[in-house]
Amino acid sequence: MDTLGALFDFPPITRLHHDRTRRIHAVIRPDTQPPHTGMNPATDYCLAHHALEGAEAAARAGNNTTFDWYTGHPDADASTNSTPTAVGARVVISPDLTDLPRSPISETPYYVLGPNTEPAPPQLRDLAAVAYTAAMDAGFGDLLAAHAVVLCLLRTKSLGDTLDSWTITRLPGTVFMDHVGDPVVLARDLIHEAGHNWINDALSATGCKIDDQAHFHSPWKKTMRPAFGFLHACWAFPLTMLYTAHALNGTTGDLHRFLAAYLDQQRSLLAGTAADHPRALELISDDALCLRLAAVYQQALAL
Repeated sequence: MDTLGALFDFPPITRLHHDRTRRIHAVIRPDTQPPHTGMNPATDYCLAHHALEGAEAAARAGNNTTFDWYTGHPDADASTNSTPTAVGARVVISPDLTDLPRSPISETPYYVLGPNTEPAPPQLRDLAAVAYTAAMDAGFGDLLAAHAVVLCLLRTKSLGDTLDSWTITRLPGTVFMDHVGDPVVLARDLIHEAGHNWINDALSATGCKIDDQAHFHSPWKKTMRPAFGFLHACWAFPLTMLYTAHALNGTTGDLHRFLAAYLDQQRSLLAGTAADHPRALELISDDALCLRLAAVYQQALAL
């Protein structure tokens, strides 16, 4: 696999997207033909999960109007709120933090697209579009096309501040993140979170069950972590390292210094996992997936 695109092109994930989307549509639209949304399978997969979560919440609340809306909009009406980008139409939103509830489905706040969803202000949609272009130019277009379909922008912070970002398994293809108003930094964090979505899909698609008794020291968390979290970090952070090494060539001033410091920090942290990573990979039963995880890790380790 000579390119990042080849690494991210993983047929089991494509099959997972097709199969799970079909099953979701069969649940929320029984006795009907699968809807034709006009979007690609990865986008359909992401949006179908929003429709499923919204329909389930409406059903539990006895809200028939909202339930009917979701069954009539298997794409959560994403076409109305979409933003054109280099990797395809994306849903870019910036809900008020009070609109991000916590519930048993997630330890972190989240947002489900619905009838009251509004697109982010134009300046944030423009910021996102440039960030997607920056990621694509660095070779990460395929990753973001399939695994960063819905972008939920949260707090605006300053360069150097701690930025919170996350994904949840119940809403694959969706990312939640703070930002500093700079597309180069936003692209880095998009790649990180899309990477988490990718590996979640890859593990599901291959049926890999990682031994939850195995723990490894995480330099990022400064604690022992289960193999699942350790492998996630040893995939997502190397992706941002590869992106940052590319982005440094086109930056100057404070941004350049910020990215250079980030890359130096990540080199040191990743080096601390060199002894444990091969042992953690032994827990991955699918050879093709193991090969991809190892390839990205080794490329980053060599920076």
